Amino acid sequence: MSQDGLGRLRDAEVVDLTHTLRPDFPLFPVYNPVEMAERFAVPDDGFFVRSWSFDEHCGTHVDAPAHFAAEGATVDRLDPAELVLTVAVVDVREKVAADDDALIEPDDVLAWERRHGRLPERCALFALTGWGARAGDAEVYLNADEGGTLHSPGFSVETADFIREERPGVRAIGLDTASLDIGASADFPAHVSWLPSGRYGIENLANLERLPAAGAIVVVGAPTFEGGSGGPSRVLAFLP
Repeated sequence: MSQDGLGRLRDAEVVDLTHTLRPDFPLFPVYNPVEMAERFAVPDDGFFVRSWSFDEHCGTHVDAPAHFAAEGATVDRLDPAELVLTVAVVDVREKVAADDDALIEPDDVLAWERRHGRLPERCALFALTGWGARAGDAEVYLNADEGGTLHSPGFSVETADFIREERPGVRAIGLDTASLDIGASADFPAHVSWLPSGRYGIENLANLERLPAAGAIVVVGAPTFEGGSGGPSRVLAFLP
């Protein structure tokens, strides 16, 4: 990288797109609770250590292709070059305000392209739903009805199909909810469409409203769990 490029990187505003992982963070209900325990303390032991227990898909996290594809790449096998991407942010907050089960549709992506040009090569497509503002309260974030069905926005299978087939430069999709699919989904069609293509997803993103619609760079700190289906990740955006 040139000195000019390094200078731009040093001077860029950095936005953390990561929620702090904690035992009470909203968790998709099929997973075990996040547990934390004190192991060592500086006053007693001279050093500080906690132990953590969690399933791979908790907090702000990556879904590797293997999450929905038996032969898909595990999280430790993701190409490092695909963890540094430009970002396109599709703002669907208006439709979500009117419908908790709103779908991110191909028309939303095409509307973004009319304003900003075709989705760039080697990019991440993030959907800003506004749901991240609920993350401090698991009940309102998961938004379960009396029958236990969750209600939150997500990508439609048509959108996953469209960008998989027509926009190969998109290497990752993500959003500020607990699932790529709508909360009410029982068969997860967006996951099924997207992840077996060899590309990955990111769920429970934070602070997407602080990003421009185009031009930011994201660095995805995916873990290298051997054979893992995904894992909690630190996701940082560099603003232009």
